Amino acid sequence: MKFRPLHDRVVVRRLEGEEKTKGGIIIPDTAKEKPQEGEVVAVGAGARNEQGQLVALDVKAGDRVLFGKWSGTEVKIDGEELLIMKESDIMGVVEGTQKSGKKAA
Repeated sequence: MKFRPLHDRVVVRRLEGEEKTKGGIIIPDTAKEKPQEGEVVAVGAGARNEQGQLVALDVKAGDRVLFGKWSGTEVKIDGEELLIMKESDIMGVVEGTQKSGKKAA
């Protein structure tokens, strides 16, 4: 992709939601909600503070993030649907999905 967001903007690719419920019922496309989780594709250089200094962003390309239901602007770049949003629209970064606990002996 040859797109670089400016300032504190972030490009996010939505992660696909579940196609089935836990009970095995298949959810049709018309009933699915858009996922609120995505992967950061590209980030801007950062915003400027009151002193004019560049403040780097907390997220980086490859991070899995959660964002608000109505966050961002949907765009199509190279045939792929992406979201462009400000870093402040991101609620948090999803860390590794490893389960904590003791190993079975």
